[in-house]
Amino acid sequence: MEALLVLAPFFAAAFAGLLQKYIGDRIAMAITTGSVGLSLALSWPIFIDFVWGDATPYVVELFRFIDVGGFTSIWSVRIDTLSAIMLVVVNTVSFLVHVYSIGYMAEDPHRARFFSYLSFFTFAMLSLVTANDFLQLFFGWEGVGVASYLLIGFWYQKRSANDASIKAFVTNRVGDFGFALGIMAAFFCYGSIQYDEVFHAAAANPDLMLGVGEF
Repeated sequence: MEALLVLAPFFAAAFAGLLQKYIGDRIAMAITTGSVGLSLALSWPIFIDFVWGDATPYVVELFRFIDVGGFTSIWSVRIDTLSAIMLVVVNTVSFLVHVYSIGYMAEDPHRARFFSYLSFFTFAMLSLVTANDFLQLFFGWEGVGVASYLLIGFWYQKRSANDASIKAFVTNRVGDFGFALGIMAAFFCYGSIQYDEVFHAAAANPDLMLGVGEF
C-alpha cells in the first residue's frame, strides 16, 4: 500500500506525458487526478493510525538505490507521525490543485502535459516526505525543483515565464550545493546517511557533529 501511495502519481505522470498524443487530454487528466486521489485515500488510514491510534514508525524498503563501496542507499518509504501528517497535507493540496486545474486549463491545448507535470510534482513531494535517508531526501528535493521549473515555464512561448523558470532553477541549484555538502559531511562523520543511524550517532556523540570532535 505504501509503495502504491508514493509511486501512483509517478506512473500516472509518465503515462500522461508519454502517451498524451494517443490517449488525449481528458484521459490524461482523469488518470493523473485519479492517481493523486488514490494516494490521498491511502494516506488517511495511515494518518488516523498515527494520530488517534497506537501506530509505531516503520520503514518499507522498495529497492536498492545506490550501492557503491561502503555507500548504500535503499529507496524506502518511511512512515512516522511527521510523514503521516505530510502525506495528507501534500495529497490534499495536490488533489485540489488537480481538480481546480481541470477547469482552469480547459481551453489550453497542452493540458495533458500540464497534468503530467503536476503529477510528477506530487510524486517528488511524496518521495521527499517519506524519505528514509538523506540521498532520497535530496532526490525528492531535486524532483520538486525540476517540476517547479517545468510548471513555472509551462507557457514557454512567453519571455516572462522563461525568465521566471530559469530564476527559480538557478536559485534551487544554490541550495543543492549546500545540501550535497551536508550529505557528504554526514557520511564522513557517521558512516551512514540513514536518518535513524545518523540521529542515534549524533545523540551519542554530540561532539562529532560536522567533525567538531576532530579539531
